[in-house]
Amino acid sequence: AGNAAVALLGNSIATGAGLYVLICVVGPLSGAHFNPAVTLMFWRSGEVSGSLAAKFIPAQFIGGILGVWLTHAMFALPIIQASAKARTGLAQWLSELIATLILLLTIHLGVKRTPENVPMMVALIVTAGYWFTASTFFANPAVTVARSFSDTFAGIAPGHVLGFVLAQITALLCLSAVIRRVH
Repeated sequence: AGNAAVALLGNSIATGAGLYVLICVVGPLSGAHFNPAVTLMFWRSGEVSGSLAAKFIPAQFIGGILGVWLTHAMFALPIIQASAKARTGLAQWLSELIATLILLLTIHLGVKRTPENVPMMVALIVTAGYWFTASTFFANPAVTVARSFSDTFAGIAPGHVLGFVLAQITALLCLSAVIRRVH
């Protein structure tokens, strides 16, 4: 009923809970590669082959878009939409850079130190990130693109996608450089 905080709370809890289940169920099959930034981080570190990354990344984008369309169908919304939700500007992009750095660092360190906790760590950081970032913690290029296909609370105007994706890629490149220097 117009209460953005309640909508954000609902979105963050649903996203975190769903993400936890998906990581636990799909993780043993594919490493839970839902995010091109994560896949590219593992590719750059040599933990995922280039051929596997080349298969995962298109599937991530296609899966995100199909997921948005399926969600629209479940809620009796028009399947094909374009978001009108403005999400742009330096604060949003900086926030998204930080969000992506935090997510990638959580995964990188979690896999190294407590791999059994990674599903919960990722779910919790994403849930919390909705609240401590101005961007609401997209931290995933495939999700960013997919959300441009939804004119709902979660959407992002198609013209604003590039700023988010550039911030996400910048975070990936920065963290990859640090990881290479450390190792």
